[in-house]
Amino acid sequence: MKILERSWIVILLWLASLVTALAVASAQKDIFFTLTYLFGGLLIASFLWAWLNLQWTRATRQTRARRSQVGKYAEERFILENTGPLPKLWLEVRDHSELPGHRVSRVVNSLPAHHQRSWAVKTTCYRRGRFMLGPVTLYSGDPFGLFLLKREVQLASHIVVYPPTFALPGFSPRIGQVSGGDALRRRTHYVTTNVASVRDYEPGDSFNRIHWPSTARNNRLIVKEFELDPMADIWLFLDLENRVHVGRAQDRTPDLTLPPLLRVLRDEASHIELDPSTEEYAIAITASLAKHFLDRSRSVGMVTYTRKSQREFAQTDRGERQLTRLLEMLAVARAEGSIPLAQVLSAETVHFTRDTITIVVTSSTDTDWVVAMRHLVTRGVRSIAVFLDPSSFLPETSAGHHERAAQRVVADLIASRIPTYVVHNGDALEAALSEANVQAA
Repeated sequence: MKILERSWIVILLWLASLVTALAVASAQKDIFFTLTYLFGGLLIASFLWAWLNLQWTRATRQTRARRSQVGKYAEERFILENTGPLPKLWLEVRDHSELPGHRVSRVVNSLPAHHQRSWAVKTTCYRRGRFMLGPVTLYSGDPFGLFLLKREVQLASHIVVYPPTFALPGFSPRIGQVSGGDALRRRTHYVTTNVASVRDYEPGDSFNRIHWPSTARNNRLIVKEFELDPMADIWLFLDLENRVHVGRAQDRTPDLTLPPLLRVLRDEASHIELDPSTEEYAIAITASLAKHFLDRSRSVGMVTYTRKSQREFAQTDRGERQLTRLLEMLAVARAEGSIPLAQVLSAETVHFTRDTITIVVTSSTDTDWVVAMRHLVTRGVRSIAVFLDPSSFLPETSAGHHERAAQRVVADLIASRIPTYVVHNGDALEAALSEANVQAA
């Protein structure tokens, strides 16, 4: 029987006893008045019990990190403390987090006065994005099950889950140094082969920057300043036009019937599996390429147009901070753009020079963007295409037209002497983006 039904039954019994006590003869009034007091006292005591269970209760959630990545974990510790003088019979914690598979909800029995209970939650991240953690609702009731009260606790924060990145040891297109390039006249805190000048030592300078001859002449520590190597800037163009993407996301919520320890062990043993959609493949490829080049101290920038034609732009830079910035952008990027890739390339590459390398990641079967890349090649801007074959992400019954269009795009890219990597649904990115898979004239 539901709690609401139980409480109404007792209320009706209390009303019936009161009405009967007022209506019957004086000889029987005592019995019905006693029943009236009994049911009334039961209702008041039960309500106070449930209400007091929710008072003097403090809830705290401690999130280990506000950033995670697909395939890694989000970890939290939840603390429920009884700060009052009375014990709590039972408390239910219901968490309303948006992170898929994140289960903080718990029932806590018999919480003594001035005691606390805590539990840790370790959740495998299956989907990229920005998710809310919380809020939390506390529920409690009385021993007779007449009342169920709740209290909202605004324990809310956010966690950002980055897209997965894959090691690409075989991705080594011949785009190394700019032919005949001189050192770029920009100071850098990186140690390169090009020394620009010397200066006095400052706290934090590494010892491998010390210029010992100058130190000996001046009798104080002198360090070298460097210029950037003559390496071409790399621009990643991610096509997020809505109409060119196919496929769908899969439900990857973990099996909650398994014990928590078995779920964690199973997740640790499993590999990252991308959803069968061109959007998720394109974002994972872009993230992997960014990490691949930044790990090699290359300067990487990114351009994409997302929802409502919003321009997402990251100027070229190096290092871990740039990787974090790009992953932040890719974590929330959605294929909701409306500007064709050809227009993006024409608008964004006007000022590109021979010191620039463009890598385009797309699943578009239009040939206009191939023409735009061909113009870049004629200007001396080295270009690479990573093409996701949309026909492999569709059922066989509807893949025929897309397959022919994809073959035409690949043929045009090869004829334009643009190195092309073709990725199909189910391909391992490590193998798909290797020199063995590159297609060129």
